[in-house]
Amino acid sequence: MLSKPQRLISMSTWHRLHPVDVVAACRAFVAVSGHGSFTVGAAAARIPQSVASRRVAALEQHFGARLFDRSSRSVTLTPFGRDMLPSARRLVELAETMEHDAERAKLRPFRMAVPAICAQRPLAHLVAEGRRHSLTLDLHPAGPAERAELVRTLEVRAALVAVPDGEGTWRVPLGLAQRTEPRSGTVYLETLRASRAQRTARRRRVWLQPEDDVPHLRDQITRLGDAVGLRPAQIVVATSLVDAAAEVLGSTDLLLCSRRQADELDLHWRPVGELRLVRGYTVVAGTRDDAERIRALPPAAIAHTLGEDE
Repeated sequence: MLSKPQRLISMSTWHRLHPVDVVAACRAFVAVSGHGSFTVGAAAARIPQSVASRRVAALEQHFGARLFDRSSRSVTLTPFGRDMLPSARRLVELAETMEHDAERAKLRPFRMAVPAICAQRPLAHLVAEGRRHSLTLDLHPAGPAERAELVRTLEVRAALVAVPDGEGTWRVPLGLAQRTEPRSGTVYLETLRASRAQRTARRRRVWLQPEDDVPHLRDQITRLGDAVGLRPAQIVVATSLVDAAAEVLGSTDLLLCSRRQADELDLHWRPVGELRLVRGYTVVAGTRDDAERIRALPPAAIAHTLGEDE
C-alpha cells in the first residue's frame, strides 16, 4: 500500500518521470539514504527539504514501490530501496560526468577564419560575445582566398568569406580615401585621368588592399578605370593594407577602403561617384551545425568586427 505522500501525487503527473526528473530524484534519494534524514540529505543536496520529499515520493510512484520506511525521527531503506541504491548512485555519477564533459565541450576552441583587416578591439568584443553564448572563439585572421581554403580543408570550423554584395549577410560600403581634405563629397575616377598638359606628370593611383583583391570588386573598379580612360598602372593591388596606406599617406594617391578604415588611418573618405562598391560577407562552415552556431551570435557583433557602418 502506498504511503500518504505518494497518494498525494497525481498519477497523471508522475506516472512516467522525465529522464531529467529521474536524475534529480535519484540525487535526492542518494543524499537522503546517505544521511538517514530528509532534512540533512536535502541540505547536502542543496535543495529544500520539501523538494527532496517530493522527488523521492515521485521516484517511488514511478517504480511502484517504497524506497524508505519513514518515522518521525529518521528514514531507513526498505529492501527495495537497498536494491535500487547502487543503480541510483551510478546514474547520479554518470549524470555528473556528463555535465562535466558538457562544460569541457563548451570550452573547446571554435576556430574561425576572419578577415585579416579586422581591428583588434572589435575582434575582442566578438570573442567576448561568443563566450556569452557558450562559444569559445579562436579567431584566425586571413585573406579572402585563404579563408575559403581553410574551410574547405577543415583547418577551421567556419569562416567569414567574401561574396558579392547581393549574396552577403553583412555589407561594408567602400569608397576612396586620401591624405588631404577633399573639395567635394564624392570622388569620380575620371578625375584621375591625366590631361594633355599633365601627361608627363605622375598619375594618381588607386590602391587596392588584399581584402578587396576578389573578382567581384577588383573587376568592377578595373572595368570602370578602363571606361574612363585610366592607365592600367593606375589601379594597383598592394601586398598588404599597411603598404597601401603608406603609399597613400606619402602621396596624392587614393585607397579603396571602408569609412572606418579611413578613420583609423586618419584619411579623408568619400564614396565613388560612378560606382557603388560593397564588401559582402557570409558564414561558411564545414557543417550546418557550426554555421548555425555562428549565425546565432548577435549579427551586430559580427557587423562591427567587419567594419560595417554604424
